[in-house]
Amino acid sequence: MSQPEIFEGPRRRTARITLAILVVVNVMSQLDRQIMNVLLPKVQQDLLLSDTQAGMLVGFAFAVCYSIAGLPLARFADRSSRSRLIVAALAVWSAMTAACGLARNFFELFLARIGVGLGEAGCAPASHSLLSDHFPRAHRGRALATYQLGVPIGILIGSVVGGSLSDHLAWRSVFFVFGLPGLALAAFTYFVLREPPRGGVDGQADPGVEPIGEVLRFFARRPAMRQILVAATLHTLAVGAQVTFNFTFLTRVHDLSGTEAGIVIGLLTGLFGGLGTYLGGWLGDRFGARDPRWYLWWLALGALASIPFSLAAYLVSSAPLAIVALSISVVGSYFYTGACHVVAQSLARPRMRAITASIMLFSMNLLGYGLGPPIAGAISDALGGEDALRHALAMMNAVLLWACLHYVLAARTYREDLAAEASIVSIRGQAAIDLP
Repeated sequence: MSQPEIFEGPRRRTARITLAILVVVNVMSQLDRQIMNVLLPKVQQDLLLSDTQAGMLVGFAFAVCYSIAGLPLARFADRSSRSRLIVAALAVWSAMTAACGLARNFFELFLARIGVGLGEAGCAPASHSLLSDHFPRAHRGRALATYQLGVPIGILIGSVVGGSLSDHLAWRSVFFVFGLPGLALAAFTYFVLREPPRGGVDGQADPGVEPIGEVLRFFARRPAMRQILVAATLHTLAVGAQVTFNFTFLTRVHDLSGTEAGIVIGLLTGLFGGLGTYLGGWLGDRFGARDPRWYLWWLALGALASIPFSLAAYLVSSAPLAIVALSISVVGSYFYTGACHVVAQSLARPRMRAITASIMLFSMNLLGYGLGPPIAGAISDALGGEDALRHALAMMNAVLLWACLHYVLAARTYREDLAAEASIVSIRGQAAIDLP
């Protein structure tokens, strides 16, 4: 089997340029997700929606199509051009974000949100695969964590700018402002994003596309893969519900204006969430060099540390104390945003990386993000709505505690699963070299 190429010179520069482009694309993705959260109070008031319907719009409408479409699109990414798929996905979700501004009722807005999910389904799996073929394993944790910084950065910009615009423009106009620039970015990305060789940076021969049956067997025989899938899904269910309603929580419970709430959510998520996202990858790379199980242990520790601050944030009566507690809690709860994908990608083979990322995102979005906001909304409605929202969001921390258990279970077999996959790749690579 060939040796991994040295990660320096032109290869390193190309990898960094690719990472920078994909971070910007991810920021645009998060902008178009976050603006729905920011505009939710005005949309609810204008269209007369309950908290349950609001949760369906933000969570289920987006997540169902994102999750279902993600699997065939990821399969396409493992077979064909990942860069072209990213460009097409960016154009579609940007156009559908603008289309949200044309909706006249719940049903039309629900359909537009499905369209946003359809577009975004093609981006993340292809991006994870692309970055995993640009960065070797020793640098992959920081690379994927840096890519995931697009999440808090997008939320920061979306909350601050969107919150300010929501106080001065009609909510329909704000959707146009956020959606249309993505079309220009898609045109730029088309000309600059490049495809790397599959598996070359790790010195792996490209065996061709893995049969779908082999992908399923891979998940079935790797306990760490199954456990990280469950843990990340539960983590997303809890945090996704809280992120969805944090803006509404601050405006409804603590009487902040749209601009004030946008600045608070943007800064606490963009700065503290960004810090947590990068720390999750950085700590994993640093301690994982000694023992790869640290990638998972840090996720459990971060989530556990965030829970008491999250409970305080939703239950205290003081707005400043709630904001401080929320800011601290997101550091630990955001450890997982990049690092859980590092674990999955470290186990996956070159032509299995996009579909592996898609299976992760399918579960995290359909079951996690798709169910979390409606569940929190339904609990809030059942408790009487209005101020009861704070109690519904506090209750979601029980799910986060459940996720920690599965991170620990994943760590129990992670080293053995890594060694087993490395052995399979080595045997396959030698067989490919030996063929006449």
